Amino acid sequence: MQEKPHRRGLARALVVLAALIAFFALHAIWLDRQLLNTDNWTTASSKLLDDPAIRSQTAGYLTDQLFSNIDVQAEIASVLPPRAQALAGPAANLLRERVEFRANKLLQRPKVQQLWEDANRRAHELLLRVLENKGDIVSTQGGVVTLDLRTLLEQLEAQTGVGGRVAARLPANAAQVTILKSDQLKTAQDAAKVLDGLPIVLVALSLLLFAAALLVSPGWRREAVRAYGIGLVVAGIAAFAVIAIAGDAIVNSLATTAAMEPAVRGVWDVYDTLLQQAAAACIFYGVVMVLGAWLAGHTTWAVSVRRFLAPYLRETALAYAAFAVLLLVVIAWWAPTPAMRNPVTAILLALLLTGGFEGLRRVTAREFPPGSPTEAVTAPSPTEPSPPAPPTPPAAPAAG
Repeated sequence: MQEKPHRRGLARALVVLAALIAFFALHAIWLDRQLLNTDNWTTASSKLLDDPAIRSQTAGYLTDQLFSNIDVQAEIASVLPPRAQALAGPAANLLRERVEFRANKLLQRPKVQQLWEDANRRAHELLLRVLENKGDIVSTQGGVVTLDLRTLLEQLEAQTGVGGRVAARLPANAAQVTILKSDQLKTAQDAAKVLDGLPIVLVALSLLLFAAALLVSPGWRREAVRAYGIGLVVAGIAAFAVIAIAGDAIVNSLATTAAMEPAVRGVWDVYDTLLQQAAAACIFYGVVMVLGAWLAGHTTWAVSVRRFLAPYLRETALAYAAFAVLLLVVIAWWAPTPAMRNPVTAILLALLLTGGFEGLRRVTAREFPPGSPTEAVTAPSPTEPSPPAPPTPPAAPAAG
């Protein structure tokens, strides 16, 4: 029975909607993994110091903190004779340049970078406790989350030759970077609750819409697979476009001076890494679906590939052994997407690929059954009439 046109139109609409939701799912996955995962937060933070521009800005911040909390000029003047008191100001300026230079070098040392990483990990763990409203941290800290860089400041003081007198006078709130303020707490907690489950909801909804398209229009299933694959490729490319556009907007809004632009750009380049990975994975999955739909199609190349594979696919043990090796190479060794490095999602992907492989095996077995002339491009359709037999030539007259 011929399928009604409106069912195919509905299937197309479902596939388009599924691809659109996949685009938004990419950003939800990125925000969830970057903001609510301590390991990802810490890893990204540790990469910041690899960027010379960010490291220079951090060194400048630590130097500013040291000189704003301690009157270095007065410290120098206290050890100079009365006639040399006028030299305290120029000496403090020279010392400031030396301190900033030493701070930049200090931030390149593995031990100091580990202190930076530990400070970021503690700050994020505290942030999660505040967002999840656990314990009495909200009441004791007033809902304020800070990144404590005092240890780095003390290391800088010890390395610049200023002396222990300055370190002893550093106030408790020196080098405290505020991450979350108390008046932002309720909004941040609500956003965290939504973001925590949003990626799963969006991914599941996209897949359900795609499955609905397959059910609504059975005669359009191969085309639906191809269309959804193309939609995933477009969603991934669009996400890369968003990265570029958003990066420019963020740099223009946050970089108050031209000197700050490289540092802000560097921070964005670090924190958009997970979004780039998600977008690349989306494109990869889309390409796999398009290739699968092409392999199941009616083009001469696709039929030729299936005809070549038919003898091997009919051997179940051989076919699945080769498929298992391919899965191990792609998922366990290559692992081109983050999902393949997660045991749960890797198993889910393996099951989906196995289902597609079994479908290809069955299609090929029906198309080229054992003993069939595999040289033929396609098997004749049972509904098509057989070509008429050539006319029998008239018998030769008998010799008289």
